[in-house]
Amino acid sequence: MRPTVVALAFLAAPLCAEEWPHYGNDPGGSRYSPLDQVHRGNVNQLEVAWEYDTPDFSDGLTGNPARSAFEATPLMIGGTIYVPTPMDRLLALDAATGELEWELAAKLDGTRRFGLYINRGIGYWKQGDKERLVFGTQMGLVYSIDRKTGRPDPAFADGGVLDTNPAVTDGDVQGHYSLTSPIAQCNGTLVVGGRVSDGLPKGPSGDIRGYDVHTGELRWRFHTVPRPGEFGNDTWGGDSWKMRGGTNLWSMTSVDSELGLVYAPLGSPAHDYYGGDRPGTNLFGNSLVALDCRTGSRRWHFQSIHHDIWDWDLPSQPSLVEVVRDGKAVKGVTLATKTGFLFIFDRATGEPLFDIEEHAVPAGDIPGEYYHPTQPRPVRPKPFIRQSMREDEITTVTPESRAECLEMLEGASVEGPLFRPRMRQRTVFFPGTNGGSNWGGGAFDPETDTFYINSMDVGSLASMVSRGEDAEVPWRSRSVPQGRFWDSSMYPCQEPPWGHLTAIDLNTGEFRWQSVLGEYDELTQRGIPPTGASNLGGPIVTGGGLVFIAATNDKRFRAFDKDTGDLVWEYRLPASAHATPMTYMVEGRQYLALAVGGGNKYNPGSFMAKVVAFRLPTDE
Repeated sequence: MRPTVVALAFLAAPLCAEEWPHYGNDPGGSRYSPLDQVHRGNVNQLEVAWEYDTPDFSDGLTGNPARSAFEATPLMIGGTIYVPTPMDRLLALDAATGELEWELAAKLDGTRRFGLYINRGIGYWKQGDKERLVFGTQMGLVYSIDRKTGRPDPAFADGGVLDTNPAVTDGDVQGHYSLTSPIAQCNGTLVVGGRVSDGLPKGPSGDIRGYDVHTGELRWRFHTVPRPGEFGNDTWGGDSWKMRGGTNLWSMTSVDSELGLVYAPLGSPAHDYYGGDRPGTNLFGNSLVALDCRTGSRRWHFQSIHHDIWDWDLPSQPSLVEVVRDGKAVKGVTLATKTGFLFIFDRATGEPLFDIEEHAVPAGDIPGEYYHPTQPRPVRPKPFIRQSMREDEITTVTPESRAECLEMLEGASVEGPLFRPRMRQRTVFFPGTNGGSNWGGGAFDPETDTFYINSMDVGSLASMVSRGEDAEVPWRSRSVPQGRFWDSSMYPCQEPPWGHLTAIDLNTGEFRWQSVLGEYDELTQRGIPPTGASNLGGPIVTGGGLVFIAATNDKRFRAFDKDTGDLVWEYRLPASAHATPMTYMVEGRQYLALAVGGGNKYNPGSFMAKVVAFRLPTDE
């Protein structure tokens, strides 16, 4: 259906190549910039242009009860950088100097225990002379802010602030609701999801809501767990749909304004690891859903996991791409998963651009659990992560690591396929709950139809333990003390590589190259080749022929040749940057900027919240 005349007013003009106005640069999340001032021949001359240091972080020990994670990607619009801190303070910085222009401190309950303090970015829209930043917060508030002044828009909701919390509570439920990812605007509608608790079966609703971009008025609500009479309700056995937690949009959406569609990747149903009380495939858990921006109605969907009991929710922004099929250009959308699959669909119809097959998977041994007999796999591309291991692949990087890992594995089941369920025996799973791929997602190069994505090979070692028949969740997952399949030095327990950057040709589904991503300095100093490392955050690709990525827990910011996968530049940061970089041009000079925070799940000893920008020397 064609957009209305009113909606057409929101169709963006061609993006200014010098800016970075959306989380993924464009509403489709390509993370591509045509800027080429920094290129293969001079990238090794990059130097720090400016830094902005903020005290808005937490180590979870002093002052605040949880740790922080600086995972934001800044925007650059009109010569100003906009970036939210982990503690929900929105900063406006001069893009050339890093000097503070204004700031807005959102309401945040610093005594409330979050998993991590996180805010990954903000939204932006423009209509005529009206420009607004859309700032979602961890308290479930949405601010509509004048881009130039930093003041909330009095015409929006309650003095410029919309409280979305009442819209997610049905009955007496436990758990928190928060906004941790950028909010997209689609033809006059703000599309709002949120992070919800998934430790109990019942909790705040994971529904997606559409609000009027000018007034904050609720336009529509899409039930991610369908109600009686709605498509998909019969995939929830009995009345298991009632007040069901999880199945939420905690990540980023992508928008095709011409089609009037928003593409939403959804999380797993609650409880994460036990689903005996929710038999069935459980739509729309773990599904990519294409929704009409005006009405919230479902145009098409694809479920990546039937009845998830692994916590392999869909973590990253879908990327709108264009590929060649039978000599013709086809507009597609990619779905990268924690399990290491890359699915590609026609973005208008949802038809797969590479075949998808249902494969039989094993059942487990937990009484009362429902085990779905099959799971989907794309024929191409092949998986870009490790999905299993053999016993002869236990690490040998150091004698100490091997001994520690062998001790953890005593009595455990090591070998087995993807999608084997947690059982009473301790079992090795690949990937772990963080993936594979995570919220960092990938970058698409329209010059070569290549998709670049980073990944890590960190498994988990877990079993299921009885809580008793009368418990609300009668079985729970028990992991090794570290929570992941690694030793006390955080070296994964299988042979390396432990992290990759992969280039995938979307026309053929074949890998162009795969490079090791990351290292452990102490292992490198012992003569061990780079092993790869855990990573959170994604890549960008530029017209200069480069793929830039930080993400790894080794404090490095790197550039790879986009055609060969060769490492051509790296810089040691003050802490690891678990965030996706961005690039822009101001006053005739190209910059790269990223959030540096350390901490997170992989750096327990270092915390900060610093924005660092790079450029070439003045005489370049």
